[in-house]
Amino acid sequence: MKSKAMLGVMVWLMLLCFSQLTQAAYLKEIDLTALAKKQFPNAGRHELNADMAVMVSFQNDNAVGYSFTTDSIVSIPAYSGKPVDSVVSMNAEGDIVYAQLIEHHEPILLVGIPEKELEDFVAAYQGFNVTDKIRVGSGNDENQIDAITGATVTVMVVNEAIMKAAQKVAKHFHVAGLKDTSNQRASIKPDAFEVKNWQQLLDQQAVSRLHLTQADVDAAFADTEAADVHETESATDDVVDLYFALLNIPTVGRNLLGDTEYEYLMSQALQPGDVAVAVMADGAYSFKGNGYVRGGIFDRTQLHQNNQVMVFRDLDYIRLSDIYIDGFPGFAEMAIFIVRAKDEFDVGSPWQLELVIRRQIGPVASLFKSFYADAPVLENYIVRPEPVIEEDTPLWVKVWHEKAFQVGVISFALVFLAALIFMQDYLVRYPKLMHKMRTGYLLFTVFFIGWYSLGQLSVVNVFTFVGAVYTEFHWDLFLLDPVIFILWAFVAMTLLLWGRGIFCGWLCPFGAIQELVNEAARKLKVKQIELPFAVHERLWAVKYIILLFLFGLSLESLSLAEQYAEVEPFKTTIMLKFQREWGYVFYAVLLIVISIFNRKLYCRYICPLGAALAIPARVRLFDWLRRRKECGQPCQLCAVECEIKAIHPDGQINPNECHYCLDCQMTYYNEKKCPPLVNKNKKRNKQFNKKPPQQIDVVEVV
Repeated sequence: MKSKAMLGVMVWLMLLCFSQLTQAAYLKEIDLTALAKKQFPNAGRHELNADMAVMVSFQNDNAVGYSFTTDSIVSIPAYSGKPVDSVVSMNAEGDIVYAQLIEHHEPILLVGIPEKELEDFVAAYQGFNVTDKIRVGSGNDENQIDAITGATVTVMVVNEAIMKAAQKVAKHFHVAGLKDTSNQRASIKPDAFEVKNWQQLLDQQAVSRLHLTQADVDAAFADTEAADVHETESATDDVVDLYFALLNIPTVGRNLLGDTEYEYLMSQALQPGDVAVAVMADGAYSFKGNGYVRGGIFDRTQLHQNNQVMVFRDLDYIRLSDIYIDGFPGFAEMAIFIVRAKDEFDVGSPWQLELVIRRQIGPVASLFKSFYADAPVLENYIVRPEPVIEEDTPLWVKVWHEKAFQVGVISFALVFLAALIFMQDYLVRYPKLMHKMRTGYLLFTVFFIGWYSLGQLSVVNVFTFVGAVYTEFHWDLFLLDPVIFILWAFVAMTLLLWGRGIFCGWLCPFGAIQELVNEAARKLKVKQIELPFAVHERLWAVKYIILLFLFGLSLESLSLAEQYAEVEPFKTTIMLKFQREWGYVFYAVLLIVISIFNRKLYCRYICPLGAALAIPARVRLFDWLRRRKECGQPCQLCAVECEIKAIHPDGQINPNECHYCLDCQMTYYNEKKCPPLVNKNKKRNKQFNKKPPQQIDVVEVV
């Protein structure tokens, strides 16, 4: 009867939990045009900027406002793995005039903290400027917004998304003095002039050269239909001996053109951002060609830089008739080609000149080969932009910095626990010390790991990890919560070494609450209710069924699985400290009350996380829990004393259910408690106390 009643209570509890679930993810529709009209009523028109997906509001052709959604500008995943999307309106001075939450998938908000708190958090950005350094925390500091208790990671992601999106929009539209410096190019020093002759320019590579003999060109056309076509009669003759230079550099342009021609070129012929290249050549092959027509392009000469090809049209050509530099050899063909500003030529990057040589193989058909010459960067004559140091620290690094204290304390505690496990064979010989250490650690787990650091692992973490593996895996997502990350790393290690018991018995805050409550109840002589082992063994399967059910839901919808994962009372008890709807609180409290009469009922029969950990734990490397041949037959002491019934009547410890409390090991080494040791000591003492037979000396009488 007792077992049936217990099973009925469990089923009712789960039904109660599921009946309280909320529905779909928070989602609001947003009309950017309507929002822009409302926030900037004096604007005459509103246009969507396709490059940035920003609705720009204009008044008399002047931009007065910008409206956008954060996810369309920057996509920063939150704890759910999906972004928290907000809509923001910003005026021409960079002031945020409106901010509203429009979409999130955060589980702690879907079934925990009311969305109103996150809505208020987003709305609090109204009045801040895009240049402000917003800090999320608590207090009255300037430019600070209060965090939401229990949702620290979520609000830090929201802050990052709103401010980064606003700054990116501001830089694109040059709002509040911000500008995008990512594509800034080097510039030429206007006053860096030195008198040079022709040879000196060649020596410092200010003038580059492409020299092709007939043999060079023939080698390129070998094994083609144009192999027998030649530009000159002798293999040693020059097909082209070509020189080219960047005229914008004063030391090059002034020396080649003279002051007057250089000033004319810079002030009259070139527009801002244009670059002029002088090309000069001798030889049988013309770099301009005779096929050029007005409105056409120069098909033999072009420039290459940063995977971009720059071609020249008729308007990009200027005749070059005179060169005034000393030592100039003179050339039969000279020209100035202009690279227009739209091509974004960078004087701070290497570039190439390409010469295309054409050989005709029929009335119409021709073959072409390209030859290249490199032009190096003349560092002495350019100025590179100052590197703009922008705060681009990954969000997870900021979170770890914010939680440095928790990270340090928990890391030390985990090292201490690992040392305790390694020294278990020694420590269990001192039961009183061991009990005190364990009780102290459980209290630390509840108060520091749980309620202070919110370090409660959940089966939702497992589903998130599995989902990430099958979609796009990013470590940043898991690093967002350093406490959870460190705990999972430690649990993964201990699973491989010893199984699931280290977490379930030492590091689960809700499990620790149940154990401490039950321990107090036992000291108060509260009668315990235990199920027969046959029923107890079958109830183990319930948590695996729940796990399979939740896993199946997660394949369809992770958000739905997160909602049904409320079968775990962790969020109510640890994350929200019972501050939520009565159904959740009643469920969590009832489980704790039941633990007064039955040790860790939830952990043994319901917990899907325990079931999830038990599966990989089957490949554990070590089994350090000692057993004797007498365990189970005839001795049943450990099986009876095991308070979570993880020891079978045959004496074997079920590693899938063991919580590694080490109580059985304390009995194993206790010579006054362990029956096999007691019997062994009795036999030893009996043999020691048994008197030897008296010996009679025989004296021979003579």
